[in-house]
Amino acid sequence: MFGISGGELLVLIVAGLFILGPERLPSAAAWLAKGIRQVRDYATGAREQLRSELGPEFDELRKPLEDLRQLREFNPKRAITRHLLDDFPEDTGYKANGYPAAAAEPARPEQRPLSPGERPPFDPDAT
Repeated sequence: MFGISGGELLVLIVAGLFILGPERLPSAAAWLAKGIRQVRDYATGAREQLRSELGPEFDELRKPLEDLRQLREFNPKRAITRHLLDDFPEDTGYKANGYPAAAAEPARPEQRPLSPGERPPFDPDAT
């Protein structure tokens, strides 16, 4: 709520207890809640009035605002992960690294330790 963590909320309550006193704190909290509820109702009413007056154009006006919200919530790590993993089409027959997808995974041979002087196998997917 409003970017306030649990510890900060506890500090605000304790400060309110000291400033207002225990007898006035419940009425102050009720007044604050009523004010927040009223502002939320005003915003909802204004949005509904705009939507009814503008009709389908309202959604066109909201599109740039949604784009701005997405930019504000931009996370480079999530964007790269989504670009590399999530947006890759599944029906192309290729894996994300560009190599053809195998129809069925072949059975892996049993691993054995490398003998002296033997080079490890090369995996193009791992590089």
